[in-house]
Amino acid sequence: MSTLTVTINRLGAHGHGIANTAEGPVYVPHALPGETVAIARNGSHGTLLSTAISSRDRVAPLCRHFDPDRDACGGCSLQHLAKQPYREFKRNLVVEALRSKGLTPHVEPLVTCDLGQRRRTVFSARRTDKGLLLGFNRVETNHIVSVEECPVAAPAIMAQLDALRSIAAALTGGSESFRLTVLETLAGLDVAAEGVKPLDEKRRRAAIETVMRLSAIARVSVNGEILVEPHKPLVDFGGALVTPPPGAFMQATKEAEDAMAALVLAHVGKAKRVLDLFAGSGTFALRLARTARVHAVESEDKPLRALDLAARTTQGLKPVTVEKRDLFRRPLTAQELKVYDAVVFDPPRAGAEAQVSELARAGVKKVAAVSCNPLTLARDLRLLVDQGYEIRSVTPVDQFLWSPHVEAVALLHR
Repeated sequence: MSTLTVTINRLGAHGHGIANTAEGPVYVPHALPGETVAIARNGSHGTLLSTAISSRDRVAPLCRHFDPDRDACGGCSLQHLAKQPYREFKRNLVVEALRSKGLTPHVEPLVTCDLGQRRRTVFSARRTDKGLLLGFNRVETNHIVSVEECPVAAPAIMAQLDALRSIAAALTGGSESFRLTVLETLAGLDVAAEGVKPLDEKRRRAAIETVMRLSAIARVSVNGEILVEPHKPLVDFGGALVTPPPGAFMQATKEAEDAMAALVLAHVGKAKRVLDLFAGSGTFALRLARTARVHAVESEDKPLRALDLAARTTQGLKPVTVEKRDLFRRPLTAQELKVYDAVVFDPPRAGAEAQVSELARAGVKKVAAVSCNPLTLARDLRLLVDQGYEIRSVTPVDQFLWSPHVEAVALLHR
């Protein structure tokens, strides 16, 4: 390890400042372009020691846990960056990913995210000699920083920190670390614990008794199995009420979900038959079913059952059919796809290369691609463009405030 002074040239894709040196780039968390900083260098990583020249874009962070000089929470990486350059950074992640594949469509301004909108928060928890830790991992480590505030999380979640600690304490059987995924629902908080040692009868009874004393908790599950459900958790997908399975994927903010759904629905327009791929619990399918027949395809059984139940019990929907299918191993073929007027797909971070290859050959008139990974989105869009599709618009969407993560919705026509 060596100590040196460097000038930060640019921000990297993970939000770290990058200094160009004779030995190669050095990545410095919490540093901004234009700053001259002293760092402790360890290979390509630099730890910020002091700042000689600060950027005009540097602002004071809002959260007490964002402090590189202390035990800093790693949940945010860009609290110190002013609003406008932050938004430009997020939008540019999408622009540069597309450009890397030779794509230069119009990219809309970032759909922004505000404080207190994160309805889904993943905490880390562990019992120590000094008590229970509940919080987020320290920057680039597995060390848990116990938190007392989080300005990005929904107030309904942060108001129940003590309740969440009591649940975690009742569940833990030792010093193991585990995750608590907390989702704000219409009926209260849905708490999913993963990585917990199997519960013996004493811990199970204690955990149930703890939850039953907490009025704000709708459900608690352990390793995918429901432990106790005082109230059925409900989320609203465009007027269709869904009870998601424990720990199921959900968009992190309702505002971002609504914005993405509005883009998709406007693009699909008056299409009569719509295919929703990687459908989850019905984020898009149930909204699309207000005006079109929808076939929803998903590889996991539990979200698909939740979608199906909501479709059958919600009035005013067109027919919704469901299919359990691994689209990575067995994508819908071009022949199967040709019967649809529009296709929507929202895959995991790995993208949907195999499925998009079939879609590109099928020639479906309208396609809406939703992605949490600009790089795999760009790869998939390249496949479609090469087969005659036109990218009408790309809209970046922020739902992970002060992080380097960005969603995007690409709308294509053929």
